[in-house]
Amino acid sequence: MATAPVPDDRLRQQFEALLALPEADPHAAILRELVGAVFRLNENRLETLDLKILNRSLKEMRYAFRLFRQYRNRRKVAVFGSARMPSENPLYDLARRFARLLAERGYMVITGAGGGIMRAANEGAGRENSFGVNILLPFEQEPNPAIIDDPKLIHFKYFFTRKLFFVRESHACAVFPGGFGTHDELFEILTLLQTGKNNPHPIVLVDLPGGTYWRGWVRFVQEKMLAIHMIAPEDLGLFRVVYSAEDAVAEIEGFYRNYHSSRFVKGRLVLRLQRPLTAGQVDDLNARFAHLCQDGKIEQRSALQEEEDEPELLALPRLVVPYDSRSAGGLRQLIDVVNGLPT
Repeated sequence: MATAPVPDDRLRQQFEALLALPEADPHAAILRELVGAVFRLNENRLETLDLKILNRSLKEMRYAFRLFRQYRNRRKVAVFGSARMPSENPLYDLARRFARLLAERGYMVITGAGGGIMRAANEGAGRENSFGVNILLPFEQEPNPAIIDDPKLIHFKYFFTRKLFFVRESHACAVFPGGFGTHDELFEILTLLQTGKNNPHPIVLVDLPGGTYWRGWVRFVQEKMLAIHMIAPEDLGLFRVVYSAEDAVAEIEGFYRNYHSSRFVKGRLVLRLQRPLTAGQVDDLNARFAHLCQDGKIEQRSALQEEEDEPELLALPRLVVPYDSRSAGGLRQLIDVVNGLPT
């Protein structure tokens, strides 16, 4: 009977198999770069703690990418809000109702897996429609009963790897009232949208009818940021304040009424659509949004050659925009106009 290879032999076999992959294989090229980076770590002789951080981060990301990959065909909404929100607070019920409405429309939710608003959202969506990305803390953050022991519960040691998956895997964000952590997550998402480091998607700030939490926040943004030119006026269009679960869901669904997804290809922004526009509608977009185009004009066309690695999306019509990446708020306005056009 053949014996199993010892770890060093198995590692050697895996390395030889990687080197044997075709040079034209893009995955193989990236994997070789990763292996090369590991060798250079040994040459640089980093401190042990630095190596532990790299090792743990890579393990967490590898596991999470593998898990989320199974659900890439479904849109997901990241839900943020206070972990300390008691169940008797009306905001708790609002979050639960919002998540239930999302699940009824085919969405999944991603929460931080803790208590309060996070628990409410997991309860509303149900385990089958929920992800939990839990952060390991010395206090307060045990997984809630609605997601505990679920295969879609992931534990992260570091906030930065956890945030990566909130951003990478979500198609919208819903933010309920909360504390420092909630605002950290909200401003992170806004920063990534404003700087073009994340694909366009809706952000809804959810409160009870007559609530003042987000009104006060918006007033702060207007008076302490916009008034002294720290942000642009169109940046205020990156989020919407809503006062019901129904309006929050409607805002998210409206964003995907015609817009499907986007991707940069050699400096051009490709907006994939559910349905094509008329030639007249494209001409109107060029007249209204010429300021977004660095060089050239908006064109409607079929998939670019570089998009062949996403075969499931090749049939969708496209708007190719020579976008200068300077006005995320203006880009949001363009998407809103596209979604509002008659089809």
